[in-house]
Amino acid sequence: MSHSIENKYIGDLRTESTHLKSSSLIITDAPVDNNGKGNAFSPTDLVASALCSCMTTVMGICADKNNFQLPDSTAKVTKLMSSNPRRISKIIIEINFETNNLSDQQTEKLIAVAKGCPVAQSLSKDLIQEVIYNF
Repeated sequence: MSHSIENKYIGDLRTESTHLKSSSLIITDAPVDNNGKGNAFSPTDLVASALCSCMTTVMGICADKNNFQLPDSTAKVTKLMSSNPRRISKIIIEINFETNNLSDQQTEKLIAVAKGCPVAQSLSKDLIQEVIYNF
């Protein structure tokens, strides 16, 4: 079994993850509401961001395979936490695509693959995923 990430606890409620193939680094910090300084992404922030990134990545793959271009986009990601147990209860993603000529069939196909992305399928069924697509 090969490992693609090395994670180190570096003290003061911070971690450092290294992507071994590229040497890219991600630092996490505990959020202020959970004893941290909130000076970097929290682990749960990365989960919310990963959901959005996975959705837009599989949409790009779908567009490539079907010979059209996925318009550039910007997304706003909102993560809501609950307690007992402390967990992510809801992720709201609003994806705004640049002006484009996508057909209804293309946008429907893109939304379907986004909903089926690996991260979305890996998260708890109790976690509400609310996604707004603005084509």
